[in-house]
Amino acid sequence: MNPTLFRLAASAAVIGALGSCGVAVQTSGGVPGAGVEPAAIPAAAPADAAGLQRWVQNFRPRALSQGIAPATFDRSMALARFNPEVIRLDRRQAEFTKPVWLYLDGAVSDTRIATGREMAARHAGVLSAIERRYGVPREIVLAVWGMESNFGSNRGRMQVIPSLATLAYDGRRAQMFENQLIAALKIIQAGDTDPAHLLGSWAGAMGHTQFMPTSFLEYAVDFTGDGRRDIWSDDPTDSLASTAAYLARNGWVRGQPWGTEVQLPQGFTAVGKGTRRSSADFAAMGVRSMDGRPLPAGAGSIIRPAGARGPAFLILDNFRSILRYNNSDNYALGVAYLGEAIAGRRGITGAWPRSDRPLSQAERMEIQRLLARRGFYADEIDGKIGSGTMEAIAAYQRSIGAAPDGYATSILLGQLRG
Repeated sequence: MNPTLFRLAASAAVIGALGSCGVAVQTSGGVPGAGVEPAAIPAAAPADAAGLQRWVQNFRPRALSQGIAPATFDRSMALARFNPEVIRLDRRQAEFTKPVWLYLDGAVSDTRIATGREMAARHAGVLSAIERRYGVPREIVLAVWGMESNFGSNRGRMQVIPSLATLAYDGRRAQMFENQLIAALKIIQAGDTDPAHLLGSWAGAMGHTQFMPTSFLEYAVDFTGDGRRDIWSDDPTDSLASTAAYLARNGWVRGQPWGTEVQLPQGFTAVGKGTRRSSADFAAMGVRSMDGRPLPAGAGSIIRPAGARGPAFLILDNFRSILRYNNSDNYALGVAYLGEAIAGRRGITGAWPRSDRPLSQAERMEIQRLLARRGFYADEIDGKIGSGTMEAIAAYQRSIGAAPDGYATSILLGQLRG
């Protein structure tokens, strides 16, 4: 599960007034996160409150078997309470998903660009050191920071122990959240912070760049050298370095761009992340960059996130590295183009099909069911238009002689219904 969850842009003036990187959280030398007042936990139904406490006792032997010391468990899990707000947020399903162009309008807003440039100047020395060590450009690190917590202004104030205990007890994704809870206990046991100040989102994502506990254990770094991997305080250094470390260890190629917007020749069909070729091969097929320069070297794929009527992009390995942070093409494009804007480079020039209406959850699920009925789709009917669904759509489109862009639209739904 990726650490990131739903962020909105904030005013650059407000950000600038709040301190060195967004929110006054910790004074030097204190416990990470000690300056933040944790969000209150609403009262739970008696049955839920009692049920969670029984679950905690049953969970104790499993946690100890994973290396958690009894004292760490008892001290940390003393905070565990059933949080009904966590369940409400976990169950919330948006009726419509944003089209890519609306998503990018918010992700690459003027305010966020201005704040990103301000943060680039403010933390220039740290960003230079991180870039030298990990090879990830500063604008990409800044863009992840902007996307994840609006440059530190929205890190989450929920206590992680009660949130993860609630989600594990609830049972819908019990094993996943048990694993996250054990990882959170290991963070406490290592001394990076204490139970009361282990704060994050309702799902347990923490810090400036929203690491889940398991990701923290695997990728977080102590870049400041103070003996703690501190992603909670107002100093973003460890968070930014940890993000670069994450990307570097997940395939980031030093010196290579994430990709570029491209022009496709008429009738071009080699679209989709499953079709991977060298830039030279794509160039031989007639693919051109928007500015006339040679395509960036490397192996990659062509994606059209809004279908045949929208812009096309050549994505290289570094785009896939961003996808490891959050497996969403929209998110990765948001990081890519927020980074481009912070660095002062051009944005997307192709026109989006803004007249297209978004499909509802029910309509997206209907598309999957109809594709399955025709033998093109065999995965879960969940309404999530991921790579499997897009490949199924493209295969269906080829079967009817349509451009195989893999894009779920109301037109496609009509074709499937016919």
